[in-house]
Amino acid sequence: QVQLVESGGGLVQAGGSLKLSCVPSINIFSINRMGWYRQAPGKQRELVATLTTGGISNYADSVKGRFTLSRDNAKNTVYLQMDSLKPEDTAVYYCNAKMRTSMSTYQDYWGQGTQVTVSS
Repeated sequence: QVQLVESGGGLVQAGGSLKLSCVPSINIFSINRMGWYRQAPGKQRELVATLTTGGISNYADSVKGRFTLSRDNAKNTVYLQMDSLKPEDTAVYYCNAKMRTSMSTYQDYWGQGTQVTVSS
């Protein structure tokens, strides 16, 4: 079982910045891929950004050039730097950890979620 502790959400005006943090309960190198998803009211949860242990990143088109996902191995923490925020970025943001359980299967773990609200 992997626990993920998130922090950094809040209320910000459009154009502003926020930085989310996620700390897993195990060594970050044991996790195949970490990332962030978000869910806005009435919408499905969607991928924001992911980062593999090998350093391969993937971003949703809607956040490319504005959000940056990074990892601090010494602090065992993953960060999501969000700049130029827009009202449509408003959502609950969830940290995700994906771990391989067999050659072809993975287990997903989720944080409790942190609210990000961008006012216009």
